[in-house]
Amino acid sequence: MSMQSRTHLYDLLESTLFTEGLDDHNDLWSLGFCAVWVQGVDIATIAAHFSLDPGTRTPCYLSEILDEAIDDGSLWVAEVGDWTCVLPARTDAPFVRSLAAGGGQALSLDMDINNNALFQYARDGRMVVAFEPRCPGDRLGDDPHALDHLMEGLRFQISGDEATDDRVDSDESLASALALIGRVTRTDIAADWFEAQHSRMRSMSP
Repeated sequence: MSMQSRTHLYDLLESTLFTEGLDDHNDLWSLGFCAVWVQGVDIATIAAHFSLDPGTRTPCYLSEILDEAIDDGSLWVAEVGDWTCVLPARTDAPFVRSLAAGGGQALSLDMDINNNALFQYARDGRMVVAFEPRCPGDRLGDDPHALDHLMEGLRFQISGDEATDDRVDSDESLASALALIGRVTRTDIAADWFEAQHSRMRSMSP
């Protein structure tokens, strides 16, 4: 069996979201990808945080959520163990901290059309660590090195122009961030999240 490429998780996420028929120029950056993973919060509370109507819950694969979000503003809500992923999601720091209030945990990853990316990890209402995946040395938060033991073996820092061998590019850096989320949640980021059928919910009616 051949080894998976170092960008496998990034490539899988991109190909899952952008199914056939979409413009070849679409990618996670142009989409403005943003997702949160929340632990210790029940589905009703998560629905309230995101102004979702639990009564509209319908089975949904990640590959279907873009069309559904365009049609009616649905969000993808995926439960694995005691973690729940919401996508697309609000990911500003105060909101991520609020999701982790009361002893919970929250992770977020977002990328925008301006080529900005951010990983955040909050616990019990505090921002533990936040960093740009492609430049992980500049970490912020109450405990910037809290996840170092889980980052072992992952490659984040993108290579400079002088590097010619074994380079790290943005795709690999973001794949490492996705792998880190899998390690924190103790789940298979591909099989448990990206490829599995979960649910979608529509926004509450005004």
